[in-house]
Amino acid sequence: MTGKDRTLVIIKPDGVERGLVGSLIARFEDKGLRMVGLRLVSLTPQIAGRLYEEHRGKGFYDRLIRYITSGPVVAMMLEGDGATAIARGLIGDTDPKKALPGTIRGDYASSIDKNLIHASDSETSARQEIPLFFSLTNK
Repeated sequence: MTGKDRTLVIIKPDGVERGLVGSLIARFEDKGLRMVGLRLVSLTPQIAGRLYEEHRGKGFYDRLIRYITSGPVVAMMLEGDGATAIARGLIGDTDPKKALPGTIRGDYASSIDKNLIHASDSETSARQEIPLFFSLTNK
């Protein structure tokens, strides 16, 4: 593992509230991803808007912003070869009804609105999202 690929994963308010943080972190570590940043934060509507900019104007946008700002989240910066693809594979489909058993959403998520976890969907997204939570000056 070169350790150069980084991605962002966020355990959303329902995951924090349900006490799943440790179990979810273990899944990423068990798969070989290395945690290089971890923060418990409460998102402001402004930061949430930047995180979900691509969804602005869609029917679910306001509901998404209210939800992601409704309680603390755990932001993780993970590192490893193919980190984004590995994280997305572990997480599963956005809709828990379509997520395969064995994926995080397939095993734990309750609805498409409360789908437990966010992950960067590409390396480009990861490069844009990580600085919302972590300073990269101390590599």
